[in-house]
Amino acid sequence: MKSGYKCILAIVNKGFSEEAMEAAKSCGAKGGTILSARGTISKDAEKFFNITIQPEKEMVMILAKENEIDGILKGLYKAIGTSTSAQGIAFALPVDETVGLDK
Repeated sequence: MKSGYKCILAIVNKGFSEEAMEAAKSCGAKGGTILSARGTISKDAEKFFNITIQPEKEMVMILAKENEIDGILKGLYKAIGTSTSAQGIAFALPVDETVGLDK
């Protein structure tokens, strides 16, 4: 049975998770969970892309209804995308089953 939800994961430089959460809420998200994380990339990749990767990251997990996903992702891209200081990426994953959520 399809749950009707997806999980958005937004990965940002440390210190930008609140900005990501505010952007998501302004686009319909009800809340989320913030986790500390660490990014990895090879020095060769940094040289190739001519960028410096900050290893300290934060990850925002948001469970949202499928019909809200597009708007939330667009809001996140505008607020914390790769062209901002947050250097964020966001994507959605399917959620097969949920417990304790209103349908």
